[in-house]
Amino acid sequence: MNNLPDENLPITTIAVDAMGGDLAPTEPVLGAAQATLESTAHVILVGDKIRILNLLNETEYNANQIEIIHTDEFVTNEDIPQQVIKKKPKASMILAAKLCREGTVQGLVSAGNTGAYVLSASQYVPRIVGVRKTAIAAVYPTQNAQKRNDYFALLLDIGANVHCATEDMVQFALMGMIYASDIKGIPDPTVALLNIGKESYKGGEMLSRVYKILDRLPNVNFVGNIEGDDVMKGLADVVVTEGYVGNIVMKTIEGIAETLSHLGRYAFKHRFLWRLGLIALSGGIRTLKQLTDYSEYGGAPLLGFQNVVIKAHGRSKAKAITNAIKLAAKSYRDNICGKISNEISQFESNTFIDDIKYNF
Repeated sequence: MNNLPDENLPITTIAVDAMGGDLAPTEPVLGAAQATLESTAHVILVGDKIRILNLLNETEYNANQIEIIHTDEFVTNEDIPQQVIKKKPKASMILAAKLCREGTVQGLVSAGNTGAYVLSASQYVPRIVGVRKTAIAAVYPTQNAQKRNDYFALLLDIGANVHCATEDMVQFALMGMIYASDIKGIPDPTVALLNIGKESYKGGEMLSRVYKILDRLPNVNFVGNIEGDDVMKGLADVVVTEGYVGNIVMKTIEGIAETLSHLGRYAFKHRFLWRLGLIALSGGIRTLKQLTDYSEYGGAPLLGFQNVVIKAHGRSKAKAITNAIKLAAKSYRDNICGKISNEISQFESNTFIDDIKYNF
């Protein structure tokens, strides 16, 4: 991302959960501070004011772009998401979400407890009309079978929901399509369903209905079903699945990356020839590491809300938070939520949808 702020950009205010994440409040605060140097975004830090000010005093930032809202409550990873809203109503994550409802901010960023974050957003951030379930979308590296400029594809849902209905899955496809087109810059992005076979009837009645609907929507570049061994090939720009499956896929990808890193360290220690090979490959390994570094991309959007909601990785450092804030600001400027709303509205007006959903 460009490190120089564009003075011609409209002012966007982003709320940041300063107490969310494994490295809070240090990394969220330092990330927010850096964001004020690299963008025109205004940031409202929600959290322990004394701790936030102490951290800001140790770094450079634009004071006119930062505001602090104090609270001494925050959500931990051990908190049960379903109990957080009642037990910790003044938690930093919840107060940040409420700022969206009040219209004070245009976007929200947190690296905190994912379940609690999704529930907080669902409780206090208005949903797009017609959207019943929101989705977490995440980018992942592929073999780039489509020869895109970007090696990454978009997978959703990866955990906001366990199971979904037909209409939810179709809406996920539309949301992902808009995001891939506007944020990732892919013209007419391809969309696929993750399934147990390529045939249209595979995966049960619900997925078969989703297939039929997507195949008939004229504005969706639907390429059909892809199987698990196709996910990493990059056969589609947007891959749609239920949250239960999507979460397993993303965790598996992360696990593979960690395993390869572990094997590389093992090889370096135990075999001289392997060590020479790793040295020879070091440039490529550095490039791969940069490509798969989540801090470069900031976080995963929660799509389906009227405001921009970004979930940063729990281990996010300052760089990731900075990029998450910039991503939230860009998403607002590009009117991602408005475009998704228009797409959902058009989908709801299609007369053939009910015939497929209810007369399958």
